[in-house]
Amino acid sequence: MATAYLLLLLLPLVSAQTYHWGPCPTPKVQPNFNLQQYLGRWYEIEKLPASFERGKCIEANYAMRKDGTVQVLNSQFYKEKVRVAEGTAVVQDVREPAKLGVSFSYFTPYSPYWVLSTDYTTLSVVYSCTDILRIFHVDYAWILGRSRFLPRDTVNYAKALLIKEGIDIVKMTATDQMGCKDN
Repeated sequence: MATAYLLLLLLPLVSAQTYHWGPCPTPKVQPNFNLQQYLGRWYEIEKLPASFERGKCIEANYAMRKDGTVQVLNSQFYKEKVRVAEGTAVVQDVREPAKLGVSFSYFTPYSPYWVLSTDYTTLSVVYSCTDILRIFHVDYAWILGRSRFLPRDTVNYAKALLIKEGIDIVKMTATDQMGCKDN
């Protein structure tokens, strides 16, 4: 009974996300990940639903700070204006540099940002998952490109990789990148 009550309380918090019963899957990440090569601008091509991403022209820009952390600048065009969120990414375990943690507030813990695959110049496939008491999990997945548009074969490759790693992409949608202005 207490579990059902807890789920009813938490459900509104995750309604704009993708959630599933059971714990998070544990996909393989990019071997020999090179953070320096990953830095720079990435455009969102497709994603699982995320309440914090409702606009169009969504992109992320990663830059190294002097303290060794990564500045994350996410931007989107929403309700007739550009909205920017600044966060911090850190490599949480040097033995697994493709498993970063990202936070957009000093008051929130780092959320997983796992680079499953990247060629650094064209495509990146990213996954994030949070267990809720191992009863269910909330997950996010992004297909990112160095350009606003990727060939269909490249997107299909990324989707196949997510599926192979046990990630449900049924709710994945394309991000509107039409009519966007580059800085």
